[in-house]
Amino acid sequence: MNLKFANHTWLPEPTLTFSPEGTSRQARHPLQGLCDNGPYSAGLVPDPIRIATISPGRESEVLYGFMKRLRRKWKPIERKDYLPDWPGFKEVFGLEMQAAGSSCHIKLEDQVDADIQMSSTPHLVLAEHLVRAIQTLSVHRTEFDLVFIYVPVRWHPGFAGGADEDFDLHDHIKAFTAGLGIPVQLVREDGAISYDCQASVMWRIGLAIYAKAGGVPWKLAEADPETAYIGISYSVRGAESDLPRFVTCCSQVFDSDGAGLEFVAYDAREVDLRWDNPFLSQNDMFRVMTRSMDLYRRRHAGRSPKRVMVHKNTEFKRGERDGCMEALRVCDAVDLVQVVEYVNWRGVRIDGKGEAKGRPAAFPVPRGTILPIGDREALLWNHGDAKGVTARSYFQGSRSTPRPLRLVRYAGHGSWDDTAQAILGLSKMNWNNDALYDQLPVTMSYAKVLSRVVKRIPQLRRSPYQFRFFM
Repeated sequence: MNLKFANHTWLPEPTLTFSPEGTSRQARHPLQGLCDNGPYSAGLVPDPIRIATISPGRESEVLYGFMKRLRRKWKPIERKDYLPDWPGFKEVFGLEMQAAGSSCHIKLEDQVDADIQMSSTPHLVLAEHLVRAIQTLSVHRTEFDLVFIYVPVRWHPGFAGGADEDFDLHDHIKAFTAGLGIPVQLVREDGAISYDCQASVMWRIGLAIYAKAGGVPWKLAEADPETAYIGISYSVRGAESDLPRFVTCCSQVFDSDGAGLEFVAYDAREVDLRWDNPFLSQNDMFRVMTRSMDLYRRRHAGRSPKRVMVHKNTEFKRGERDGCMEALRVCDAVDLVQVVEYVNWRGVRIDGKGEAKGRPAAFPVPRGTILPIGDREALLWNHGDAKGVTARSYFQGSRSTPRPLRLVRYAGHGSWDDTAQAILGLSKMNWNNDALYDQLPVTMSYAKVLSRVVKRIPQLRRSPYQFRFFM
């Protein structure tokens, strides 16, 4: 059987901007753009950024030493075709980063190690010690901007719960500190401290520090100011939870430039659970989308967007579609797009135009390639050969045949260009990573994090959460 698809198209690599004024401070490479231009929100973040610390008493100097590394220069020893030299925190962001006052440093006693070793539930013991330390720090909240928590390898038994327990130390801490409005950075001995390529570590941690302190490293340069993007994710609470509702819905609203980092969390009341995938009723979806629009209007002086694109990883059931359209009826256009990450499709790039068969190219399918495969479906190579980022072609990861994303449109019309361009751009808006892009748009990748953490918060509030507390 021969299948014939429509012609494929290619969209150029999205451009980032590092200044709210003019078009001169733009780049396709996020890290090089920071080196050349500084961050988008230059001058708007407190200087210095003050770091509080929590660590085992005998190893507090490890954290102080790590902070000093952030001020030094580092050359990459991996991904040399992409990673620029790390010139130092001040050189990148234009401000200082230093230890907070003496009252903002908690040294845990040796008893913590003994308690972890002797307990049959070491994860609960470790979490309790760290929560108490954070509570102590919270009394001095006005004296610091961010907390570093040093996690040595010997605490490994406390990182996760048993096979039948839904526990993750990172998510547990984030769920607790979000309620206090305290941004936290976990610094693991077997991660950031010992990783071979310290240039990569400094870029990742430096970006995280700046974003968690309220900074905006970059925004999308080419975006429709009248469009908003919404990402939806669901999570199921564990059977051991005594909370009354078992499904949490998270929805985050992004401005046209991808920089809106607030979201709402909602305990769904009417859920249809199919193959472990929850689907909302029309009423619940209407409530979620209405709250999302309220958040957008609050950020934009009461103005509604003309166009809304909604992303989620499962199909939009009829009730969900109707709930979205009812809540977004004031918008001129609504796009409901399912973004499927794991598909069986592959594409091979063939060189030799005009030749009978052609020959396999040295690089994969270009990033930004769109191939319609039906009336309402298309494949988008969000991962592939990136053009215009480095002096030569750049293939992130440099291995395997990249798989495309499958896009299924349940509402919206026209060409795929706008939908695909939005996904390509939003894949470059993760400020907690030093890569050129993520496999998923930030609407989806952040939604995964949010749903994982938010389900551990005992009482969800109606007011919006800031994503920087969950990074």
